[in-house]
Amino acid sequence: MTSTAPHKPILDKPFVLDLFAGPGGLDVAGHALDIPSLGIEWDKSACLTRYAAGLHTLHADVSAVRRDSFESLPPEVNVLAGGPPCQTYSVAGNGAGRKALEQVKKYIERLAAGDSSEEIDQDLRTYGGDPRTALVLEPLRYAIQATRSPNRENRPYDVIVLEQVPAVEEVWLHYAKVLQDTGLPDGTKYNVVVDVLATETYGVPQKRSRAVLVARREGLGAPSLPPATHRPYAAKEWNRRVDQAAGEVHQPTLDEDTAPERDEHSETGGESLRPWRSMGDVLADPVGTHPGRRTPFLVRSNYGSSGVPGRRGVRTDQQPAATVTGRISRFVVFEHLDENVVYEGPRFSMNEAGMLQSFPPDYPWSGTAQAQQVGNAVPPLFGAHLLSAALGLPAPDPDVLRKPWRPATEEERAKLRSHGCGDAYDCTASCPRSEDQAPPRSSSRPRKKVPAK
Repeated sequence: MTSTAPHKPILDKPFVLDLFAGPGGLDVAGHALDIPSLGIEWDKSACLTRYAAGLHTLHADVSAVRRDSFESLPPEVNVLAGGPPCQTYSVAGNGAGRKALEQVKKYIERLAAGDSSEEIDQDLRTYGGDPRTALVLEPLRYAIQATRSPNRENRPYDVIVLEQVPAVEEVWLHYAKVLQDTGLPDGTKYNVVVDVLATETYGVPQKRSRAVLVARREGLGAPSLPPATHRPYAAKEWNRRVDQAAGEVHQPTLDEDTAPERDEHSETGGESLRPWRSMGDVLADPVGTHPGRRTPFLVRSNYGSSGVPGRRGVRTDQQPAATVTGRISRFVVFEHLDENVVYEGPRFSMNEAGMLQSFPPDYPWSGTAQAQQVGNAVPPLFGAHLLSAALGLPAPDPDVLRKPWRPATEEERAKLRSHGCGDAYDCTASCPRSEDQAPPRSSSRPRKKVPAK
């Protein structure tokens, strides 16, 4: 569902509370739209990136903030956003993900019916399993808590925006059913729309699908999903072609022109769409400290293609990137040494990996596991489209996110960290530890002993 009505903001002063904020994808989106935000993030390295970027942050556990310090959150927050961890909801494998999904649906219904959080917490402890399973309930719990907050005068959030991998769509659909039909325990109801969207159709130079939920409180009009601005990427026109005579799989090479004609505009549903953006579109030219990447180049991903683990996907600089994950630093890039020699070039820097996610050049990635931070983040340009649609704003200007990011000064970082961690230069006892939310070690598949060499 997309809107063709004239743009009319539904909120005069939107303020976003970003749960599970990561290194700042949705906050950068808010920055591009001139919307203030506060992010809650438990990972220390992601918080270091956020402080370096100048983003307002609480280094804290989302659940702990709700239980212990909800009243300290800014009362002017009126937009709730987030993407809870998704690792436990895969419906593949031994069925554990499906079992967790059905259990979560029951908890969603119980929360909406007014069951106490203490009772549900006790049941969750009894239920066991991966502790991240319960985190998908947090956006609903925050929505309910807002209606019970004296600091907010019991005012519910006006808008809710959630996103995650496609496997979580079924959770969002159940959220939608409860928010629309049952409502929150105080009677607040929302109009909701849910779908799976492709990020390359919003100008992100990457093939990535996300399940999204956009909700508006009743009385604020029907929500809509952002209309696409770019053409979808059709993999069948690009990837491996089977040589019918030899029966062999063909991969693109640096020497062949694999690019189909890319029209400047394509009419789809009455709307003029721009071509999708490729890796070369964003990486070839120098910008900020990025020197520009030599083209043409090929990228071989670190994971299997078409469901075949032993076969690595290969793309050219004229295509969008494969989904950027924590493995992005392992992708191999090939370039021409001369007309006849191909060699392995430099792999993507974190700056380049971030740009493939639509982060601005020179975004200050900090701490450890930076590739994982990049891969886990919401693509800012996609997030800007989501927020714009949710709030009735015009589509964002993508050029805002192509300008180099100005990192925070040391003084600004110290101030942000004083608020987020309780100390200007270090974490404190109140900061969460990474191991606090680590999944339990599986005992269903014993490790094989490797003989000593």
